[in-house]
Amino acid sequence: MKLRLGTRGSTLARTQSGMVADALVEHAASVGVELEVELVEITTHGDISRGSLVGLSEVGVFVNALRDALLAGECDFAVHSLKDMPTAPHPELELAAISKRADVRDALCTTGPGLRDLPEGARIGTGSPRRAAQLISLRRDLRVEGLRGNVDTRLGKLSGELDGVVLAAAGLERLGRLDEATELLDPTDMMPAPGQGALAIEIAPGADDAWADLIRALDHAPTRAAVTAERSLLGVLDAGCAAPVAAYATVAGERLSLRARVVDAGGTLALNETAQGPASEAASLGRSTGWTLLGRGAGRLMGRA
Repeated sequence: MKLRLGTRGSTLARTQSGMVADALVEHAASVGVELEVELVEITTHGDISRGSLVGLSEVGVFVNALRDALLAGECDFAVHSLKDMPTAPHPELELAAISKRADVRDALCTTGPGLRDLPEGARIGTGSPRRAAQLISLRRDLRVEGLRGNVDTRLGKLSGELDGVVLAAAGLERLGRLDEATELLDPTDMMPAPGQGALAIEIAPGADDAWADLIRALDHAPTRAAVTAERSLLGVLDAGCAAPVAAYATVAGERLSLRARVVDAGGTLALNETAQGPASEAASLGRSTGWTLLGRGAGRLMGRA
């Protein structure tokens, strides 16, 4: 049996898709199915645009082209970084599996000093308003500058243009480059984006259960519960990557703990909220936490009246 996996063309995307492909082939072999997976490279708007992507990830700038390819029959399934996906499910596609989450932390990469040892007025690059706002809340003197591009491009800015850049630890780890991180930032200080560190696998409509069930078997239930809570909160706040919203849920046994944070763009004001409940009620727990934040004024912190 041969399946086609739709992936973005970046090194990180192909690496992540390759990891999913390897896991799928291994699982198939364990149940006596011989499977081959071909990577099909799909170019997305986010890959070719040179402008700022702030405000675009919330409408799926890295996701829509892959979904279009699925619907057009160009591939059988696709792998996404979950944090890039819109919170609303696609009406025609199935989110068949969410793989076990990797490290949720953000990684600070510098030429040597950690966050608290950087010189006054240090220039830090990031394309994320969430990271920018939390960095400024930790160090009011930092100069946070916009940044995009692949990992090599971003790390290349350390050659003199910037004093530091912030990247997802999960991406560096998957690329075998985690040793290039100077400091892994504590989630208490730098809370991650909803869904950060998780990979999502979508399958085409009418998928044959003979192979779709193999993909569904890759689902990691504790990760799905945790990210469901985080993304349900994000959906209530009606916020994408353009808003400094962070959330982090963990699952222990049948219990889920959720922490959430909304920060104003200047990093001067923050709302924090925590909640606990059954992991089976992850979506409702996330939604109720989102409504609590809105009731406390989260809309104003996100720049809405």
